[in-house]
Amino acid sequence: MNTTGSTLSPLSREEYIEQSHFFAVLAERIAEGDPAQEVLASIREQVLATTNLPLAIDFLLAELRHQGAFAGGMQKLSHYFTPFQCYVMSEAENDKRRFDLRIGLEILSREASYRASEHMTRAGLFVFQFESLCRNRLGYDQGLDAMSRDPTYDSVWSEWLLTVRRQIGMVELADLIYVRSEFYHHQQDRMAGRIAATAEPSQESPEKIPSGTVLFGLQEGRIAWANRRKEPLLLFSALHRHLDYPAVPRPAQRDPEERLLPVLARRIEQLEARLRLVEEEQRGGIDLTRFYGQDPDKSSPSQ
Repeated sequence: MNTTGSTLSPLSREEYIEQSHFFAVLAERIAEGDPAQEVLASIREQVLATTNLPLAIDFLLAELRHQGAFAGGMQKLSHYFTPFQCYVMSEAENDKRRFDLRIGLEILSREASYRASEHMTRAGLFVFQFESLCRNRLGYDQGLDAMSRDPTYDSVWSEWLLTVRRQIGMVELADLIYVRSEFYHHQQDRMAGRIAATAEPSQESPEKIPSGTVLFGLQEGRIAWANRRKEPLLLFSALHRHLDYPAVPRPAQRDPEERLLPVLARRIEQLEARLRLVEEEQRGGIDLTRFYGQDPDKSSPSQ
């Protein structure tokens, strides 16, 4: 059912290792305030020349200079970057959303690292991508559509992802995973055996569900069944604990002192202004003329 990442990834393992490094360093350098163009030029010298990433960086650098964004260039390199990668980057660069660019780059870095892993499965990749949409409140409609066009997923998976896209607001994710798992089939087989054992000789046995519909393993099904009618985040947490699926990066908690410093600075400025007014009053009064607006008649030159 689930095969390893070496047979699923559309690119070679070293490509994804370099992609993971590229996105991670880009996020770190941008957080430090370095210009993106300088960062791309620097990373271009770090990545392996035996991969296609240096050529992709050259193209992204040219697009960044002309368009000022990454997503458009990544979409033009659809043979190298997946639709989900392009979607995450486009949402991170969208000014109307509160999706931090650094979080988007960290998501792409971890996803590429997981693709390079020998333990990568389609089920694990789906959980990571869907959790990324869920935790960052990205659009399920466009996000699941991008996931369905990922070459990692076969035709059965792509069709199911489109089904999830249609049902995600009406059916819980745990139920969607459960009915496509080996655990569900085992329960159905057990129930069918009980019915057949108690049925009349002339009664037909229940129809067996085709095995091609199984997308998740026994353990995923058990975890999904145990987390029905619960928050989806609890399902993700359980999958991380039991199956060691990659965790989605979360925004770091801001230091309270960083939020207090601008407030304290404004208050100090206000106190200094008040102290200056008190000192002027003690010296003989406050000169109010400096608060007056300039007379436009006096400021204009005489005709």
